[in-house]
Amino acid sequence: MGAIVRAEQHPQVAERDEGQSQYLTFLLGGEMFAIPILNIKEIIEYGHMTTVPMMPAFVRGVINLRGSVVPVIDLAVRFGRAASDLTRRTCIVIIEIDSADGCQDIGVVVDTVNEVLEIPASEIEQAPSFGARIRADFISGMGKIEGKFVVIIAVDHVLAIDEMATLGQLGDTSPGMLAAT
Repeated sequence: MGAIVRAEQHPQVAERDEGQSQYLTFLLGGEMFAIPILNIKEIIEYGHMTTVPMMPAFVRGVINLRGSVVPVIDLAVRFGRAASDLTRRTCIVIIEIDSADGCQDIGVVVDTVNEVLEIPASEIEQAPSFGARIRADFISGMGKIEGKFVVIIAVDHVLAIDEMATLGQLGDTSPGMLAAT
């Protein structure tokens, strides 16, 4: 597995001036999503993955990333949709999450990575309370890019270690259960 992109986490790069933030945009099921660049550690090719028994359906498995075990989440399934189809453009975005145990790296499967965009704070609307096809707490806002909306993901909610561990213990991994929690 070779690294495609490595994101340096320097605040002066990610936020050039007040009110401007950079986001990594990607496609998932034909829809565009974004994650703040400060959460991105790197992007790697989709490669060999070890499945882990008795995990929730949204956990694809684990990978060995330079000697560290990194769980890989299928964002489509986490959002209550069908599993992502694997293509030659499928990537794993490695995201750094702050948890009670310190920083944790988690991989998320995306259909394809688009680009890093600057979205001014004035172009970000509040998350809708209804109508989105994913849980409202998974959305931190809706960014406007060239007249179209991009869903800005609330990484701390989507990849909440405690919630994912609880879902794994429940044993119900159906998409409906994931969308209802």
